[in-house]
Amino acid sequence: MNKEVFDRGLAIRKKVLGAEFVEKSLATADEFNMPMQELTTEYCWGAVWGREELPHKIRSMLNLAMISCLNRPHELKMHVKGALRNGVTKTEIREIFLQVAIYAGIPAGVDSFRIAREAFAEVEKDG
Repeated sequence: MNKEVFDRGLAIRKKVLGAEFVEKSLATADEFNMPMQELTTEYCWGAVWGREELPHKIRSMLNLAMISCLNRPHELKMHVKGALRNGVTKTEIREIFLQVAIYAGIPAGVDSFRIAREAFAEVEKDG
């Protein structure tokens, strides 16, 4: 593991997903899933999100579209909240999911809208 890349990834991951969420994920990791936490933090958040060629707002928008198409509701809700932290507006999220509905199918779009509304409500409640 590259400590510098991991630390950069950890900082970005906390900024996007929220420090409390990330710290809980790491604190509750065990011998079985800690390697996945480390891999995600170092490579996903450090090596890719840590690149400067795309701003975090655009990376969030791309993630919303891809995760929606992959039908990963837990990850999608988490990334909707992260996208809001990165400056993606509700209007932009709506437009992303309309695009998803056309290219990945109406069920993917419908599910994405539902999940986004749940995420919006949770953010507003915690807000």
